[in-house]
Amino acid sequence: MRSKKRPESGAGTDGTGKAARPIRTAYDKALGLLARREHSRRELQQKLGRGGFSRDESSTAVERLGDQGYQDDDRFAASLFRNRVGQGYGPARIRAELRSQGIPDATVRSLIESADVDWDDLAANQLRRRYGSPSADPAERQKRAQFLLRRGFAAATVRVLTHADAEDPDDD
Repeated sequence: MRSKKRPESGAGTDGTGKAARPIRTAYDKALGLLARREHSRRELQQKLGRGGFSRDESSTAVERLGDQGYQDDDRFAASLFRNRVGQGYGPARIRAELRSQGIPDATVRSLIESADVDWDDLAANQLRRRYGSPSADPAERQKRAQFLLRRGFAAATVRVLTHADAEDPDDD
């Protein structure tokens, strides 16, 4: 019977017989994150900071990625905007999320104003999808109004849709 040889610790191993991993830089980590999905500058810097990278190294890496075209806040904002509209969120909710990601107000305003989205129709579809048929019950109408407000639709839109339920239940 042969005895099993243990690999000697040394070059190429970490002492446990496994190959040692190369040390990742902030740039490598950020590039890996961007390969999965778009990220804002602020989001990348936060993730790198939580990953143990210094603020200077993180800033340099994010700046380099921006210069190379791998990271772009405008592209990130447009992507997030399309995604959230597709999920049925209203302009107020989308605006708040974009601002929390460090997107400038001018960019957010431009995205929302130039969007070819019928917010009233989107809100009506969300209401129909969630609750089905209209209701004349005041408590139920209040519940539905709160749902639409949480999703980021304007109060005027919500008022029209929830009162339309009570006034004309046969309207589709």
